[in-house]
Amino acid sequence: MQTRRKAKIVATLGPASDDPAKIRALVEAGVDVFRLNFSHGTHAEHRKRFAAIRKAEKDAGRWIGTMADLQGPKLRVGKFKGGSVELQAGKSFRLDLSRREGDRTRAPLPHREVFAALKPKMDLLLDDGQIRLRVRKCGPDFADTRVITGGSLSDHKGVNVPNVKLPISSLTTKDRQDLRAALEMGVDWIALSFVQRPDDLRKARKLIGDKAAILTKLEKPAAIDSLDEIVKLSDAVMVARGDLGVELPPEDVPSIQRQIIRVCRRRGKPVVVATQMLLSMVGSPTPTRAEASDVANAVYEGADAVMLSTETAAGTYPVESVKMMDRIIARVERDSHYQAIIDAERATPEATAADAITAAARQVAQTISAAAIVTYTTSGSTTLRAARERPDVPILCLTTQKKTARRLVLAWGVHGALSKEVKDFNDMVDKAQRVAREEGIARPGEQIIVTAGMPFGTPGKTNILRITTVKKR
Repeated sequence: MQTRRKAKIVATLGPASDDPAKIRALVEAGVDVFRLNFSHGTHAEHRKRFAAIRKAEKDAGRWIGTMADLQGPKLRVGKFKGGSVELQAGKSFRLDLSRREGDRTRAPLPHREVFAALKPKMDLLLDDGQIRLRVRKCGPDFADTRVITGGSLSDHKGVNVPNVKLPISSLTTKDRQDLRAALEMGVDWIALSFVQRPDDLRKARKLIGDKAAILTKLEKPAAIDSLDEIVKLSDAVMVARGDLGVELPPEDVPSIQRQIIRVCRRRGKPVVVATQMLLSMVGSPTPTRAEASDVANAVYEGADAVMLSTETAAGTYPVESVKMMDRIIARVERDSHYQAIIDAERATPEATAADAITAAARQVAQTISAAAIVTYTTSGSTTLRAARERPDVPILCLTTQKKTARRLVLAWGVHGALSKEVKDFNDMVDKAQRVAREEGIARPGEQIIVTAGMPFGTPGKTNILRITTVKKR
C-alpha cells in the first residue's frame, strides 16, 4: 500500500542517490515520485536510474512515479578571457552576438531572440539575479547597458529578461532528444521548463500524446498572465520558486505560490511546490526551523506534493532529507486544524453530475465516518475529482492501467491499486471491498464509499455513488 500521508514527496536523483541501494532506501523513507533531471547526466545514466526505480517499486510493493524534467532553453553569456570579470556599478557593459571572448566592457550573448525583445530601460539579470544591467541602447545584434548591481561574472552564467515573453520555443533540440529517450523508457510524467504561453503546451501535447502526462513548471512570471489557461492545458503544475524568484521580488513569491495552488485546486490539477525546501540539509543532518515551516506552509495550503532537488541529488543527507520531509508532512496532517484550513480553500463544485457525485462522496464519507472513498477509473479523471475535494479519508483508486496508477501517485491522498475489468457495478463494489481490505485501508465491518462512471471506461462520467460495508474474506 502507499504511504498514509496525503501530501506526496518528489525527490530528485543524482550522484548522491542513484545507486540501487540508495534508491531503495529513499523509497523506504517515503519517496512517492522520482525526478530525473535531464539538465544533467546522459541517457544511459537516466535509463539505469529508471530501471533501479522500477526494481525498488517491485520490492516495496507500492506504485512509484517517475518524472523526466526537460532542461528547456537556457540563456547564457559566452566565455570570458581568464574565465571571469568583475563588473562595477555605474559602468557601461555591452552584450552582442560576436563570438569573441568577453572582458570587463563586453560579453558575447549568443541569443538573437533576446536582442529582438529588448527595449531601452529594460533590465537584464545575470547569474540568477546577482547582477543587474539596464539597457540604454539596443539593436538586433547588441545591447549597450549600464551596470546597476555589479559583481563577478564568469563563463556561461545564465541570463533572465524579466517581464518579457521571449520568442523562444520551450522545447529545444536537446529537449526533443531527451523527450524521445524519456518516452522510450516509459516515464509517467514529462516536466516542461520555460513555459511562457498556452501554445507551448499545445505544441508539447502533439509530441507527447498520451504516452506520458505533462507537468508544467511555472518558472517565468510571464506565464502567470495566462495562469488559468496554462493550468487547464496541463495535467499537473510545479511552482518552481527558485526560477520565479530570480525575476520576481522575493516578497512576491509567496503570494504567487498561493495563487498557483488555488487555481490548481479549483481546476483539480495536482500541484507541486519545489526549490530550496530543505536546502540546508545539503550539508546538514537537520533543516532550519524556517525551512520546516516552509514545507509545512505548502502542505497547509493544500499542495499535492513537495519536492526535494539538490538535497537528494547531490546532498550529503539524501535519505535523512526525505525522512524529515515525511515527518513534517505527517505532523501537519495530524494538526486538528489542518482539515479545516484545507476545507476553507475548497473549490465550489461545477454544475455537473460528476462534481455533484464527487462532492457528495466527501460529505457522505465524513457523515458516516467511512474508512475510504474508492474510485474506479481508466484515465484517472474520476480519482482526480475525488482528490480535488480533499476529503479527510484516503482515496483508493482502482484501475486496470499501470500507467494511470503510477501517474496518480502524485495526487493528494490517492492510493492506487490494479484491478481487473469489472462486469458490472456490483462486481466493482465487490472488488472495491476486497482491495480496500487487502491494502489495509478498510477493515471488515467498516464502510466505504464507491464512485464510478457508467458506462465504464468513459472519462469524466462519474455518475454513481454507493455506500457498502467491507465483508470478511
